[in-house]
Amino acid sequence: MDIAALVNITSRAWTLPILARLHEGTQARQAPLLAATGAGRTAFAQSLQHLIDIDLIERNPGHGHPLRPEFRLTAQGIEAAALAHAVHQATTPAGLPLLRRTWVLPILSTLQAPRHFNEIGRHLGRITDRALSQSLRIMEDHEWVLRDVSTASRPPRPLYSPINTGLALSRIAAPRITLSP
Repeated sequence: MDIAALVNITSRAWTLPILARLHEGTQARQAPLLAATGAGRTAFAQSLQHLIDIDLIERNPGHGHPLRPEFRLTAQGIEAAALAHAVHQATTPAGLPLLRRTWVLPILSTLQAPRHFNEIGRHLGRITDRALSQSLRIMEDHEWVLRDVSTASRPPRPLYSPINTGLALSRIAAPRITLSP
């Protein structure tokens, strides 16, 4: 899986929880998945449709009522669901809302070593400086990322490193993600 695929997967708030629940074996119908994730109906439906659009889940042909379809993971979806499950297992309940943000997991997957702001942005490609800055600040507030400003260089440049839950998530996501140079 490349970084663009991870960004695409996390672009909807409830895609990771849906994939994690499917990996755990939650009944693959909309109502049980909705109840298991705790999502609102509209956001859940958008996330579910997004997963279908990017070919990670599909309707299970011949199963379920037309108004209550059953879903199953595709071959690509099995890999993504395993990642989502591992991420949810490593996160505390207080940290789960943070994972619903688009850029958190992709940023953490790039932090295998301390990196400067521009290095992180270069690896992520299409992230804006504002989105990167906000995501790093939120992760710093949750103590998932440590910002260390080195006064040895002029001008001072902060280095970002994953800590605590951020470090655990970084280790889970990084081996499964290929970074662009």
